[in-house]
Amino acid sequence: MTLSERMAAGRLQNLARPAAPAAPPAAPPAEGGNTPPPSSSPMAGPASAASALANEEIRKLKGWLIGRVSATFENPAALKNDENTKKEVMQRLQEAYASTRVNMPETAKNAIIKDVMNEFFGFGPIQPLLDDLSVSEVMVNRCDRVYVERKGKLVLSDVKFDDEEHVRRIVDRIILPLGRRVDADTPLVDARLPDGSRVNASIPPVAIDGTNITIRKFSTKKLVVDDLIKFGSMTPQIAEFLQACVVSRLNIVVSGGTGSGKTTLLNVLSSMIPEDERIVTIEDAAELQLSQDHVVRLESKKPNLDGKGEVTIRELVKNSLRMRPERIVIGECRGGETLDMLQAMNTGHDGSLTTLHANTPRDAVSRMETMSLMSGLNMPLSVIREQVASAVELIVQQSRLRDGSRKITYITEVAGMEGDTVVLQDIFKFTEEGFKEGKVIGQMRPSGLRPLFTPKLEAAGFKLAAEVFGGGASAVMRGRR
Repeated sequence: MTLSERMAAGRLQNLARPAAPAAPPAAPPAEGGNTPPPSSSPMAGPASAASALANEEIRKLKGWLIGRVSATFENPAALKNDENTKKEVMQRLQEAYASTRVNMPETAKNAIIKDVMNEFFGFGPIQPLLDDLSVSEVMVNRCDRVYVERKGKLVLSDVKFDDEEHVRRIVDRIILPLGRRVDADTPLVDARLPDGSRVNASIPPVAIDGTNITIRKFSTKKLVVDDLIKFGSMTPQIAEFLQACVVSRLNIVVSGGTGSGKTTLLNVLSSMIPEDERIVTIEDAAELQLSQDHVVRLESKKPNLDGKGEVTIRELVKNSLRMRPERIVIGECRGGETLDMLQAMNTGHDGSLTTLHANTPRDAVSRMETMSLMSGLNMPLSVIREQVASAVELIVQQSRLRDGSRKITYITEVAGMEGDTVVLQDIFKFTEEGFKEGKVIGQMRPSGLRPLFTPKLEAAGFKLAAEVFGGGASAVMRGRR
């Protein structure tokens, strides 16, 4: 419910209150912000308060309150985000609001005060969306168009910024603590919120309709294997198999489209790594939330104002090889660092994990080939394919289905080379069986073939039952009859 709707809902309650004493007309706001704006001036009676304070008046009132409270601090931009500072700001805000003598329903007043506090200590109008557990993504297309994702579906919210400048202030608040910048020369920026949520922002001139922000939220609760099973993303058998693969130090690539849940799955797989192994994580914007104690986290760095000081993912991958890693986890391969990752997998760093964008396991192989060519090294394609075939052992395909649900749709083994072709063998595959009541109906089925790396699993102490793989090839032949 919007603020204006809440005010309208409180109109009847407001009518029952005693009339406020009359006051002289308000003068125009002074430069120091000590005089309330005309739209927020005292009114003849409370009956007109709810109807007179429309959205524009509310915006002006909030702007005046922010200016009034900010003027009482020497450097409002440097306020500490702690309880004592919040109490002090709240007290001054209450005093500033009382000086306006505006008679409003208590719910509307509290909503205004909360919005102003979000301007000081949160991320402005979108802070309630970030606090909403049902919202998984926030998308600001322009100052007056803010969309959210709930249960995999996009919905237009009633949240609005005051103007373009207001959106820019929020972008600056997000990126400044990270030492990043955005301006006309560098209009694109990747960042993260304090809770690890991923942020991407673009400003004019590349953003034609105005500054836009995309925030992919992290769940306040760290998801574990049991959660993915409960959500239907995987089955207990799949979970058992993947755990065996991770502990047995297979090199695994998580493939999927945008918003399919790759990073979430990578987090869950990484949590299966034994506690006694040294893990080095490499990301563009730190998102991984590993539970192990022995973890070294590395993050890329953008160039400074002079265009110097950039540290790329590729440089971090090379540097990680000198850090005695037992596991290397790359948040996402997007370019030439793919070749360095493949070489690391081939030179004793078994059990490495990464993600990449692709629609199918076969496409994932092609993407790795293409991104390896982006390294700038003049290598024949056949050599790169041999690198992929010998380095990667398992591709886990994560997909976002048409009902908004996210599921593992393929678990595919990279079985080696046959001529110039990388051989892939599906071990599990999701089969869609229909669409009922807005939900995709389907099952994750084994192919009936045991993977070639089964001896590696058994050497690590995992002897998976034949039922996990569908009972072997004979069961597949029986199913075809």
